Amino acid sequence: MDFDTVEMLISARTFSDIPFIINSGWRCDKNNKNVGGKPSSSHLIGKAVDIKSVGSRNRFLILYGLIYAGFHRIGIGETFIHADTDHEKDEKVVWLY
Repeated sequence: MDFDTVEMLISARTFSDIPFIINSGWRCDKNNKNVGGKPSSSHLIGKAVDIKSVGSRNRFLILYGLIYAGFHRIGIGETFIHADTDHEKDEKVVWLY
């Protein structure tokens, strides 16, 4: 994993004041393909995480922490939140899965 991404994630968890359960972090090419990840996935370079998120309060607290910690790329799924620090991609974006 990218050191700066991990440091930001630690800060986000502190701001959220809840445990973060990481569903996915760095992925090799084979694993990325097996889980349906894009060939340009930020997971492949260790700059992305998927955090388990169940329920609206949990989702809010995770989002609060991520944004406060400086994450500018966030994807929201029904049961997880993706966050990455890939500066090669568009920033200040939030998307839905």
